Amino acid sequence: MKTPLLSFRLFPLALALLGGCAALPDKPLPVAVYDFGPVSAAAAPPAPTVAGLPVVLAEADALAALDAVPVLYRLAYADVFELRPYAQARWSMPPAHLVRQRLRTRLEQDRPVFEAGQAPVAQLKLELEEFSQVFDAPDRSRALVRLRATLIPPAAAGGRGAERRLPVHQVFSAERPAPSADAGGGVRALTAASDAAVDALAQWLGRQNLR
Repeated sequence: MKTPLLSFRLFPLALALLGGCAALPDKPLPVAVYDFGPVSAAAAPPAPTVAGLPVVLAEADALAALDAVPVLYRLAYADVFELRPYAQARWSMPPAHLVRQRLRTRLEQDRPVFEAGQAPVAQLKLELEEFSQVFDAPDRSRALVRLRATLIPPAAAGGRGAERRLPVHQVFSAERPAPSADAGGGVRALTAASDAAVDALAQWLGRQNLR
């Protein structure tokens, strides 16, 4: 007779434990961390000689709303002026830094590239003005990237013995369709659009007088 009584007394405790387990919060979803992926061997800078004149690549800036790691998107069909972050997707570093890395790799195919203060040569500054996935419909989106480049001639950048010239500004924009209507698709499209804008910038730089 003792065993049934013991079981009867433990039954409410078992129910309480089950209820407590049911009340436990779900595990948080993992956050996906993205970058632009590895640079292919074909895009790697050649080692021995480069034909273009050297340039200093300054640190990249970004508008305040873009100077963060969440992957951002806009709903053009609802409110195109609002930037929204994906809850579970972020960049490994602020996008302006990722774009600068890509630009440096691209420029090193044509010329020596220095950090600020290393050489009295022309200086290139970069500002990221737009970097988002734009949804034109719930199932259709595209990446939009806009870069502003400022080329500061050697004299204006601190060189000597040369006539001072004004900096040159140029804006580069690129769009690419997203392969899927989610953060992963947006990241792939933003990477492709960044590469297109960077390539256009590098070609423009090649046409400038850096002396």
